[in-house]
Amino acid sequence: MPSPGRSRPPTLDEVAERAGVSRTVVSRVVNNGPHVSRAKREAVEKAIRELGYTPNRAARALVTQQTGVVVLAVSGEGPEVFGDPFFAQIIVGASAALEKTDLHLMLSLATPVHGRQRLKAFLQTRGADGVMLVAMRGDDPLIDIAAQSGVPTVFVGLPMHGTPPFYVDVDNAGGSRAVTEHLLRAGRRRIAMITGPEDTAVGRERRRGYAEALLLAGLEPYAVEPGDFLEDGGAGAMRALLSRHPDLDAVVAANDNMAAGALRVLRESGRTVPGDVAVAGFDDLPVAVHTDPKLTTVHQPVQALGREAARMLVDLLDGAQPESFILPTRLVVRESA
Repeated sequence: MPSPGRSRPPTLDEVAERAGVSRTVVSRVVNNGPHVSRAKREAVEKAIRELGYTPNRAARALVTQQTGVVVLAVSGEGPEVFGDPFFAQIIVGASAALEKTDLHLMLSLATPVHGRQRLKAFLQTRGADGVMLVAMRGDDPLIDIAAQSGVPTVFVGLPMHGTPPFYVDVDNAGGSRAVTEHLLRAGRRRIAMITGPEDTAVGRERRRGYAEALLLAGLEPYAVEPGDFLEDGGAGAMRALLSRHPDLDAVVAANDNMAAGALRVLRESGRTVPGDVAVAGFDDLPVAVHTDPKLTTVHQPVQALGREAARMLVDLLDGAQPESFILPTRLVVRESA
């Protein structure tokens, strides 16, 4: 209950003042977020008890005209999105972060052209309080649609151009550099790469990490073939690489789906893995342990991407100014390399 004599419920700012911390810290404690020291968490919890603060987004919505809905917007066709476990893990993470709030998560597949028009109308009419944009490509119209709507926006992965104020990403270049260095330590020298789409920041950064590792070893990129993050695309790229560079001894694929496609083509061509050709991927999604052989890859915390983006959006809706950050990656060595 509010303190005696109080005519209105206590605010988040008053809790922050009583606890001697920032509004962002209070928001993270209320929403069970990370990156809060034990001392600050205890101070906030004590202030909440003393003031009788109750986070009630539904009640605040009556005053602020909030809808209680946040959107996770993805550019792409339905089969492509739902067939990729990456997006499923993002959704799981975002849903987990919102579980203890009064916010409802809505998935928007902003397919060209009608899907984008529907999302634009929905945001412009304030149908949602905020939006998370996932895996933007090039000058994706969703970026302008979100900006023009004025709703708080968080990027899950950096866009191709510019750096937005609020984003969560992983160390794509560092992860790609680490897996390429692993292949170099294993004695591989003719290392090719199947890249991601060239109009994505993630594709650009993973290619950069591959090139940097070779440069540090005194080598030039051996061969590069563009891919599309899909298994069939990886298979097609692997065929192209084998036709032009039959003596290659390793392949780095920019994601696990394409690495699985590369493994299939190498098996069909009679090449052994890792004997003749070592293969590595990126993501560490379930497909990595279902390939034959199991895939050496780079683990990125995909669920954490969705979870931290949702927590950041909650902070924004609570009036805080959260800091953007890059999540670390780590090398996972299995049988393929």
